[in-house]
Amino acid sequence: MEYKISATEAFKRYSDMVYRLAVARVKNKYDADDILQEVFLRFIKQKDKVNNEEHTKALLIRITINCSKSMVSSSWFKKTEPLSENLSVSDPSFDTLDAVLRLPQKYRTVIHLHYYMGYSVDEIAKILKSKPSTVKSQLHRARQKLKIALEGDEVNV
Repeated sequence: MEYKISATEAFKRYSDMVYRLAVARVKNKYDADDILQEVFLRFIKQKDKVNNEEHTKALLIRITINCSKSMVSSSWFKKTEPLSENLSVSDPSFDTLDAVLRLPQKYRTVIHLHYYMGYSVDEIAKILKSKPSTVKSQLHRARQKLKIALEGDEVNV
């Protein structure tokens, strides 16, 4: 049986996942909006190459990571300063999210894929094209940094 997914169906199923990953990587909802659009434009060009649902999801994650990496490394992104959004959130989970967003990008990515999306270390290694031991190390270091940040011992992660 041949697997086909329309761009509309892929957007309905995976746009939230792509958007959350983009926000976790670029720390800005406006840039994440741009990445979301770019990811699905690229997906439309490649959607005939996917052969199952898991491949679709992996492809979208890979495209999201590549698009966000391109944006973060662009000179425009490096020379701009984000507008401060005065957030007054009393939810304790906001502290955790804030601490995660202050992590270096490689740690934010593995934390997001592992805890927010439920991927195993081996799956993350395949997605990021790295070794499982590298992913384990990054998760361990990210957890250490989060623990320090959430205990209040360190202002910046």
